Amino acid sequence: MKVLVVFDHPRRDSFCGAVADSLMAGLRSAGHVPELANLRAEGFDPRLPVDDEPDWDDADKVYSADVLAEQARIARNDAIAFVFPVWWWSFPATTKGWIDRVWNNGWAYGARKLKLQSALLIGTASGSAESYARRGYDESMRVQINVGMMEYCGIVRSHLELMYDVMEDEATRRALLDRARQLGASWF
Repeated sequence: MKVLVVFDHPRRDSFCGAVADSLMAGLRSAGHVPELANLRAEGFDPRLPVDDEPDWDDADKVYSADVLAEQARIARNDAIAFVFPVWWWSFPATTKGWIDRVWNNGWAYGARKLKLQSALLIGTASGSAESYARRGYDESMRVQINVGMMEYCGIVRSHLELMYDVMEDEATRRALLDRARQLGASWF
């Protein structure tokens, strides 16, 4: 299976980057073919210009060349994975803007839906599982992302994996990297 791995962090050499590497190693070990989309390094502009604004009356609108290139990248893959730091209980702005611009009306929702088989979303969080659960952050993220974005766009099989306590200690980080590799090897 071909899997597009969408990575969004200012530093490729961050812990989040190590999670992406572990995920891709797991994918390769299971015979999958990962393709990395490093949104920051590639200079993707997350701002929504008028040319890429949804047209509710035209499901066949042709979007900008940048969006068409991203849509082609998605279309050549069977599944998608996101690796991102949790900022304000959601994606960073670049990932959200990528979805806003690329997953557009008539292509990802509306008249047509995404043809991706599944989506795995890995968010790295400095907070604990207990603090997320106590405040309901984890569940609100799952509803927003899994239901409000993935399902809405036709991906019925999606999973948000929150990796908590990433700032805790080396043993915790090693366990999280092992988990990312395991997800790559077994989830798709």
